[in-house]
Amino acid sequence: MSRLRVNAFGVSLDGYGAGPDQALDNPMGVGGMALHQWVLGTKTFQRMHADFARSLIGDAVGSEGIDDEFAARGFENVGAWILGRNMFGPVRGPWLDDNWRGWWGTNPPYHVPVFVLTHHAREPISMEGGTTFHFVTDGIDVALRSARDAAQGRDIRLGGGVASIRQYLAAGLIDEMHLAISPVLLGKGENLLSGIDMVSLGYQCTEHASTDAALHVVLTR
Repeated sequence: MSRLRVNAFGVSLDGYGAGPDQALDNPMGVGGMALHQWVLGTKTFQRMHADFARSLIGDAVGSEGIDDEFAARGFENVGAWILGRNMFGPVRGPWLDDNWRGWWGTNPPYHVPVFVLTHHAREPISMEGGTTFHFVTDGIDVALRSARDAAQGRDIRLGGGVASIRQYLAAGLIDEMHLAISPVLLGKGENLLSGIDMVSLGYQCTEHASTDAALHVVLTR
């Protein structure tokens, strides 16, 4: 049966998965990009997000090692994704402008069906490379069932953001989470685990490894 996984989710030392004041020109919030420095230079990120990576750090071959291994694992055996609306784009409320088609341009890195949680209906969007965005207005359970059907036995990756992960965690629906804890403090923003009793929900740490850029922790239920 398909597992629901979180992979390569950046968290600060004080538990925040995004900074405050998210905006179109600052989608991770103030200070939020610091949570993802560990992945930007990896071979996996360079290959899958070539144009975006080039805009941030210029041309590079990409590094190998522990950080790259964890980044690559996030794309293995994935048959569908689930995203919160903020992970699709900065638009709030009804879809008044259908020109917005996601953060990643014409060829997003997903290459499988993607189910976007939203309160406002919208027709599916087919993109280059096999990505189709489906907009789900009936909640997290319906999105998960739809993703399982689309994944055809492969796993489902829950991309975030924080609010969506917290909903699925509280419902006990996430099978595995890989958190990349970066050595930075954000002070405020969106806290990932605050108020959630992970022990009572049955999660335990099953793997951990550290690099200069991040502490990688795998939590399994």
